[in-house]
Amino acid sequence: MSVRTNRAHAADRSNLYDEITNKIIAELEAGRFPWVQPWGTAAAKTSVALPTNASTHRTYSGINVLILWGAAVERGFPTQRWVTYRQAVALGGSVRRGERGTTVVYANRFVPDDEKKRARETGENAQAMPFLKRFTVFNIEQCDGLPDEVAPLSPPPPASLIEPRVEALIKATGIDFRIGGDRAFYMPPYDYVQVPPPQAFFEPIDWHRTALHELGHATGHSSRLARDLSGSFGSRGYAFEELVAEINAAFCCAALGIVPTVRHSDYVGSWLEVLRKDSRAIVRAASRASKAAEWLLGHLPEEINVSVGLSTGNERRAA
Repeated sequence: MSVRTNRAHAADRSNLYDEITNKIIAELEAGRFPWVQPWGTAAAKTSVALPTNASTHRTYSGINVLILWGAAVERGFPTQRWVTYRQAVALGGSVRRGERGTTVVYANRFVPDDEKKRARETGENAQAMPFLKRFTVFNIEQCDGLPDEVAPLSPPPPASLIEPRVEALIKATGIDFRIGGDRAFYMPPYDYVQVPPPQAFFEPIDWHRTALHELGHATGHSSRLARDLSGSFGSRGYAFEELVAEINAAFCCAALGIVPTVRHSDYVGSWLEVLRKDSRAIVRAASRASKAAEWLLGHLPEEINVSVGLSTGNERRAA
């Protein structure tokens, strides 16, 4: 690959990061949270779920979740299931003429030819370069003739004060989870989560959102996903970790059929500062949130049916 081609790819990648980040910043500045869509208000007809490819049945991950959630709510799609143009045709259907698709991204790494040559000449290891590739998907509501089996399934509503699937998840993770007190927090040095009892919340369902947020922090422990949890309150590192935990909670809630909400809206200013200084921060945060949610949901007992395919393996390496 030539130097000119490398530069073109780098410029396109930068432009794509900028496009995604600028859109997220605009949403936050307008008082909207891309990882917490208004499912309970004007967009009530949009289902609460993680976006899934209707052909492969794989759940989209990282920044693609935020992109597709936003598209579904903005355009009033009742389902979170998507296909490419070719997949729609392969399933026996078609995309309706005039429909506008939604751009998502594929992340991976590759080793350019000139880097391979340099490595051979110097005896050093070849350095892989990250890349983002755009592709277009369509909501199944934009298609005709698709088979009935691609229709979404609605998760059952919570049946008790503590939703049984969330309770099962907490137990299965093995994380030291304590119920009590009047504050919700994760204590990294001692590796435990504490959340007040459900009765302490204005709405008991908020207990689940809070619990999943704090469990998200716990996934960053050195014995699990080993994120940097050393940031002090008010620092960029602290704000970034809060962003990861917030998005993780939204992903877990959606997988479990719980409408996500924002726990820390007072962090908006610090989140905006992080995003304005680093156009790749939101992609990294969403990717790490996917890993956290995948780690948590992956502990659910097999008999509990939720989609946990949050990471594709390739997208994990985004940014």
